Amino acid sequence: MDKIPILRMGSFLLVTIQVDLYDRLALDLEADLVQMVNKTGSKGVLIDISAVSIVDSFMGRIIGNIASMSKILDAETVVVGMQPAVAITLIELGLPLKGVHTALDVEKGMNLLKSMIGDDHGDEDETDDDDTFAE
Repeated sequence: MDKIPILRMGSFLLVTIQVDLYDRLALDLEADLVQMVNKTGSKGVLIDISAVSIVDSFMGRIIGNIASMSKILDAETVVVGMQPAVAITLIELGLPLKGVHTALDVEKGMNLLKSMIGDDHGDEDETDDDDTFAE
């Protein structure tokens, strides 16, 4: 079964979605990501959706759920790389994605996360064997 890799970068988790998410993969990502936030004590989650061209209401809800669950676990969520068509679709579907911050690209997203949590060391290179979660 496919897995979306979750990379640990200092006190942040980075998820780059490179494939169209079908329902099971989206639910697995949601569960895996929330588990990783809890396990690592991460303070921020950055989700790169620049390769995603279509988002349906289910995927929109998954992104919102990830942000809500991460917030409960004391982590902020930033979504980056949203295509204009995706933004239009989310608004037309009535999914405002409360609790989800956005930025244009990964660099700006990381800077936003750092400013939100006051972390100047979010991109430190850690040599922990547990940096990537993928099966």
